[in-house]
Amino acid sequence: MLLGIIRALFVCIAAGAFATFVNQQDGLPDAIHNNRFLTFFILMTISIGVIFTDVLIKRKRIEDLSALYFGLLIGVLLSYLLLQAVEPLFAQAFGNAGQAYYHMFSLVMLLSIPYFSISFLMQTKDDFRFIIPYVEFSRELKGGRPLVLDSHALIDGRIAELVETHVIDSQMLVPDFVLEDLQRIADSGDKVRRGRGRRGLDVLSRIQQHPHAEIRIFETSSAKGMSVKHSSHDQSLIDVAKIVSGRIVTNDVNLNKIAGVQNVEVVNLNDVANALKPKYIPGEHVRINLIKEGESYGQGVGYLDDGTMVVCEQGKDLIGQQVDVEVTSVLQNSAGRMIFGKPSGSESHSGRSHRSSDRSDRHERPERAERTERS
Repeated sequence: MLLGIIRALFVCIAAGAFATFVNQQDGLPDAIHNNRFLTFFILMTISIGVIFTDVLIKRKRIEDLSALYFGLLIGVLLSYLLLQAVEPLFAQAFGNAGQAYYHMFSLVMLLSIPYFSISFLMQTKDDFRFIIPYVEFSRELKGGRPLVLDSHALIDGRIAELVETHVIDSQMLVPDFVLEDLQRIADSGDKVRRGRGRRGLDVLSRIQQHPHAEIRIFETSSAKGMSVKHSSHDQSLIDVAKIVSGRIVTNDVNLNKIAGVQNVEVVNLNDVANALKPKYIPGEHVRINLIKEGESYGQGVGYLDDGTMVVCEQGKDLIGQQVDVEVTSVLQNSAGRMIFGKPSGSESHSGRSHRSSDRSDRHERPERAERTERS
């Protein structure tokens, strides 16, 4: 919006200045005096050409008026220095008419150079730094450190729900190769993969439309020291996080481990979800509907409302029923959480053989949990 107003003001000011110039009665060369309209048309064509040149530059971001101020200041300074340098050349080249041509050239430069300076600074405000010898003032980011989203986080979809709760106030970056990866998955011939890719694109669009979310596409081609072609997908994400001093948001366990080795912080969505889930300790009771058999003999499996898997020992015969399960242990890691339990009161109704088998079964439970989790 602000850039559009600047363009409109530029055209209006240019038209007024050029009209005043060609309508003056004295001091104009015969070539301009006899072709006032043509001169005005040529000058306006140059001005509009300046705007079209700027429009061709696709990357535009309007943040605040600081870029406008510095752009105007730098543009006027450069224009003044340039005009001081070329003024003697006009007198030597055109003689008595040199002053008029110099005034025309001055109008074009005083309008074009500040405009280009303002446009350039507004589009690169997040990238430029004012450097004084031995002192560097880096740009400040809104909120905390940037969050680099990967394709797994977007396909997962929970990041959009976090944004809508206003918990996240940091800038979010989506590298261009992540967007290409989502597009490639969405165009896949496999129906399941195609659905996952489209879900990721829908989640990205949902975040972009949220009024309180600050999210943008990170162009790796313009990043110094960034080579996506010769790096794996995970390594490219880590490189982006290092460049912007940010954190990676994902639910990919392997990426989590690789980033940890390279001292890059990762926000694992599974860890965030587990932290928000209600905690269950041994001895508490949960009521679930057992829907299928477990990996081991006699087990029944059900799910809580938040999707947590509950493995009920001695629950095979209770499948299809609502069962009050007493929690015996909880297995929780970055891949998710599982709750193990037994039907409430089963200990009193079971014989000694059941208790002994239950004790021996506890030694094998971590291995079975891992198999169930993988399945």
